[in-house]
Amino acid sequence: MRAYYCWHIRSMQKLTLILFIASLAPFAVSADEAKVYKWVDEDGVTHYGDSIPAEYRDLPKEVVNDHGVTIENLEGKKTEEQIEAERLEEERLAAIELERRADQALLATYLSVDEILMHRDRRVELFQAQARVTELYLRNLERRMHKLRTEAANFRPYSEDPDAPMIGEDLAGDIQETRTIIARHESNLAKYKHNEQQIIASFDNDISRFKVLKGIQ
Repeated sequence: MRAYYCWHIRSMQKLTLILFIASLAPFAVSADEAKVYKWVDEDGVTHYGDSIPAEYRDLPKEVVNDHGVTIENLEGKKTEEQIEAERLEEERLAAIELERRADQALLATYLSVDEILMHRDRRVELFQAQARVTELYLRNLERRMHKLRTEAANFRPYSEDPDAPMIGEDLAGDIQETRTIIARHESNLAKYKHNEQQIIASFDNDISRFKVLKGIQ
């Protein structure tokens, strides 16, 4: 009997809550339907209405209460100039945020200019070491190419003797392969030197920015 009584009480509470929520629905609908819009047309004339005519839907408008006080602003259709201005502003804010994060990382990574210089020198040394090895390899390749060309001078098309025999496939293949390897290592050498200059420029920028952030003259 007690269990039935508790169940009955809970059921009545649920029913009361449902009836209360249902009683609020008409007021919610009424509040939504009671919206009054205010807008100004192209001629500067102010209009009021509970709906927006199709010819005015792209204009900015306001929602006002019974006292004529604006309670909500509704944007109209944006012009191309407004869209472009917003895009530029977003790019500007993104650039500011990127700079802020870069500054935080710079200050968190280094404690002094000397630390930055030490890190720079270590990075530069890596590229310089790669360049030295590549230069040494290139010298060996150039010596090999000189030897191959000297040998090939006895054969056509390298010989000026019209009666010289045609160069063999093995020798011609060696020359072509050596030329290809030389070109590849010359490209690598140029890349190492370019990367070295980029690293130096990047660290110079970091040093300048670090001094600004730390107030160092």
